[in-house]
Amino acid sequence: MSAETYVSSQTDEDFAKARNKALVNELQHILKPDEAALISFSDIKKLLKPKNEVYIGMQVVPINLIVGSEGRYQDFDNHFFPKNRFLKTRWEHIDMAHIQDVPLPPISLYELGGLYFVRDGNHRVSVAKMRGVENIDADVVSLQSEIHLKPGTTKEDMVKQVIYYEKRVFYAETNFGDITDCWTLDFSTTGQYDLIYNHILIHKYYINMDKPQEIPFEDAVASWYEHVYMPVIYAIKNHRILKLFKNRTTSDLYIYFIKYWDELKQKFGNDFSLDVAAENFKSANMDRTFMGKLKNLIAKKNLQKNLS
Repeated sequence: MSAETYVSSQTDEDFAKARNKALVNELQHILKPDEAALISFSDIKKLLKPKNEVYIGMQVVPINLIVGSEGRYQDFDNHFFPKNRFLKTRWEHIDMAHIQDVPLPPISLYELGGLYFVRDGNHRVSVAKMRGVENIDADVVSLQSEIHLKPGTTKEDMVKQVIYYEKRVFYAETNFGDITDCWTLDFSTTGQYDLIYNHILIHKYYINMDKPQEIPFEDAVASWYEHVYMPVIYAIKNHRILKLFKNRTTSDLYIYFIKYWDELKQKFGNDFSLDVAAENFKSANMDRTFMGKLKNLIAKKNLQKNLS
């Protein structure tokens, strides 16, 4: 066997191993496919909302900190193993260069929140990870963010980190916990603390309409919590609405319900009562939950057929 034939055989075997790992990873996460997906840079950019870009230049970057891609996140899994056969030719050329010790140009990365996302060089990262390479040369552009993310996490984990950061900022800036003695204003999606802050400001505005002197923000927080938030929470609990929303918090339900109630009041008048709104909200979402369970049941049966 010639050297060229040997190298070609080796790269073919390496790609097959890498793709098989991607297939096994996909099967292991068949019920939660997002956990095996490579993270989209665009999704994380929307999540963190960086302020500006700074060109950092050439860096030696740890491979384990490269967690996503700008444009090829559907072609590789979360370990950068190739998911599609059309990647084979390019992947094997890169692998051949590694085997023959041919120098490769640096990849291009975005840095955001302490993690890295590939701009150019997805195949090179894939081969490097497959071969156990620890560091890689990269041309880096950094997007400035106050949030620092932990490596080795899924997009869902990153969302939780951002929510935790938003909660810390909200509680620190509003003194919400000390004013209300409520430390469990928790959400399952980002951006909700900004909504709560706006709700408090709107509440403050309406209170001040009937006051000769503007009330302090702290008083508005206490009033909103007692007269707006807690009555809605009591209604949600009394009507046992939370059980209809899997993996959602009571505070999530406050956001959903307030929007629904406002729509009812716009349609039927401001006298539309909290209890009647809660009952309508529950009925509407019971129908939604039933249809969701039916779709999941059909999907599971189809999955069992495909696996059998």
